[in-house]
Amino acid sequence: MRIVVQRCSRAEVRIDGDVVGKIGLGFVLLVGITHEDTEKEAEWMAKKVASLRVFDDDEGKMNRAITEVGGAILSISQFTLYGDARKGNRPSFVQAARPEVAEPLYHRFNTLLQDLYGLQVETGRFGADMKVDFVNDGPVTILLEN
Repeated sequence: MRIVVQRCSRAEVRIDGDVVGKIGLGFVLLVGITHEDTEKEAEWMAKKVASLRVFDDDEGKMNRAITEVGGAILSISQFTLYGDARKGNRPSFVQAARPEVAEPLYHRFNTLLQDLYGLQVETGRFGADMKVDFVNDGPVTILLEN
């Protein structure tokens, strides 16, 4: 799994002009899944996202986790995180998991964030053409991979 974590002050995702997910303070997660990923990777990533200390404490240091600041998550499936453009100019996506593998694991990852860590998780729609609008706070952007 690869996840781009972006700390945000607000975020929303639209499909066909309709807002289908919206949060305030929290994370925008771009979630990529490869064909080798299992529930083990989803569990590790959920724990890492919930524990990542990138929110400011009272002294202005990045020392608080999303669970400590009452933040929420906007999780967006993103197969293009496994795009390989080393050869030529058109990326290859052969490392991205097929939808029948990726979609259940993506949903499981989001459920783990909700059930194990008590986080509000909003999502787009797997495989849809989505428009994501957010304010990257900081900016803080972290790449997680396992």
